[in-house]
Amino acid sequence: MISGADVVVPAPPHCATDDLALLDATAQADLVRRHEVSAKELVQAAISRIEAQDDPKSGLNAVIHRRFEQASAEADGPLPDGPFGGVPFLLKDLWPSSAGDPMHLGNVAMKAAGYRAPTDANLVRRYRAAGFVFVGRTNTPELGLVATTEPLAYGPTRNPWNLTHGPGGSSGGAAAAVAARLVPIANASDGGGSIRIPASACGLIGLKPSRGRNSMGPAQDEWGVSVQHVVALSVRDCALALDATCRPFPGDGVIAPPPPDGTFAAALERQPGKLRIGVLAVSPACETDAQCSAVAVATAARLAVLGHDVRESYPSVLDGLAAFGAQFSTQWAVNAAANVARMGRLIGRELGPDDVEPTTQLLVDMGRRATALDLNESMAAMTAMRRALALWWADSTEADGGQGFDILVTPTMAAPPPPLGLLATSATDPIRPFRESTPFATFTSFANASGLPAISVPAGMSSSGLPIGVQLVAAYGREDQLLQLAAQLMAL
Repeated sequence: MISGADVVVPAPPHCATDDLALLDATAQADLVRRHEVSAKELVQAAISRIEAQDDPKSGLNAVIHRRFEQASAEADGPLPDGPFGGVPFLLKDLWPSSAGDPMHLGNVAMKAAGYRAPTDANLVRRYRAAGFVFVGRTNTPELGLVATTEPLAYGPTRNPWNLTHGPGGSSGGAAAAVAARLVPIANASDGGGSIRIPASACGLIGLKPSRGRNSMGPAQDEWGVSVQHVVALSVRDCALALDATCRPFPGDGVIAPPPPDGTFAAALERQPGKLRIGVLAVSPACETDAQCSAVAVATAARLAVLGHDVRESYPSVLDGLAAFGAQFSTQWAVNAAANVARMGRLIGRELGPDDVEPTTQLLVDMGRRATALDLNESMAAMTAMRRALALWWADSTEADGGQGFDILVTPTMAAPPPPLGLLATSATDPIRPFRESTPFATFTSFANASGLPAISVPAGMSSSGLPIGVQLVAAYGREDQLLQLAAQLMAL
């Protein structure tokens, strides 16, 4: 195994410190497998940590739905013979429905209706088969639309590195919980950076898989911008969890190619070889904080020391990121309008402006004004970007104009984690969260538009003591290379 694959990321000041909390999910599962700890003991320890660390008013406010009694009972019974048997786990309270549990999508109307999901999502079925025990569901911004986790429905989640700052969004509840060692791993989703942004803000491993790697069914389709995976304490947890979930279901709209080594865990058994790596340290679309740029440059230098061919190069299509943002926002707005309509169907009545946050309503109005032609042009722009990006990764012997790079290095975010309130919804300035979110999604959203895999790895600390992550982006289907490089970096 590559040295560093089992290295656990550093712990923040506000976190649990018991012996079990300091272990990653693979190590916890191994204790259960060797009968040194029972699944129920693991789950009870996680419950105790949540009760101690996660007060909504003064603590993290990460776990908004707690299923402690059910989790204890499930851990005390027979569990599937999966790789994570008995490991406590959290689901993001967005699209991965779990049968019988609350699912409110960060929305006050869903909360008031007390909505509970009737069925498991496909991904949740895979998590159960892997042996995870669900202890709760985590906080998320309304519909996962912004780069902070401060929904009016449940209040702000706080960053365990500094409780006056946010953990990013939209998987902020998941990232805060894992960083604080409430659980070693948690479900997260990413439609514009929502795995990688919180991972960077909280100092975690956050992999956005290739489009079609994990099933989005039955409620969602795989062709869109959003994907599901986890935030984790170690690279090996990230790889093993992907192996547990990546098998497709009948009817999945996009299916990513299998990993070259058979499994992603197997990829960690070998070195990646000499890779051709490009670097983009400053966003073409917005100002980039010097600390974030410096971390990306330093990471590139470390990769050169490891023997990789590192050059100042990036796909030229990214020079048009600012203009592309307008096209991306059309689809974002249409999806918001469609999802608000769907929430209305779930609770049996149409949702109005009083049922959603001002920022969401602004986006819904934009989506309703968009024409079919507008949406078609937005999708065409995303297709053009996907094809242009692919040429930078494609070998010139296989594609006319291919440049043959393997990895692109960027900062994960163009600014350190923001203070709470900066990106929160506002009735007087509802567009502010989107305007202020630009630095946090500028490096991440193109991977969603194109379907490329990307990973955020802890790479430094800001002058105010908050984590800064670096992003690695690979060719479609090459999560194995991302995991290998992440393991190499974690070992240094």
